[in-house]
Amino acid sequence: VQLQASGGGLVQPGGSLRLSCKASMSFRRIYAMGWYRQAPGNQRELVTTTTSAGVANYTDSVKGRFTISRDNVRNTVYLQMNNLKPEDTAVYYCSADHVWGRSWGQGTQVTVSS
Repeated sequence: VQLQASGGGLVQPGGSLRLSCKASMSFRRIYAMGWYRQAPGNQRELVTTTTSAGVANYTDSVKGRFTISRDNVRNTVYLQMNNLKPEDTAVYYCSADHVWGRSWGQGTQVTVSS
């Protein structure tokens, strides 16, 4: 499964960005999709996941600010990020869990700075 992520960039604190991740496989064959992030010097951490049933989970630091959604026709998952903070700066990776294991996107840089 190939994942193509996009939408990162530079934004001021308090701003918004929307990340996209398009899968090469139908969502009908993907159990869950998620977004992870990795800041310099840190380990990759889970940001949010959504299951095939549409159940979403968020890490505490992004609750109320980030929203994951999915378009089952376009096989695309989105991450709407609002009220961004400097500590959200990281490379964001999308993931897909399927019958053959887990696939990763190439990562997209999000920088929150004034």
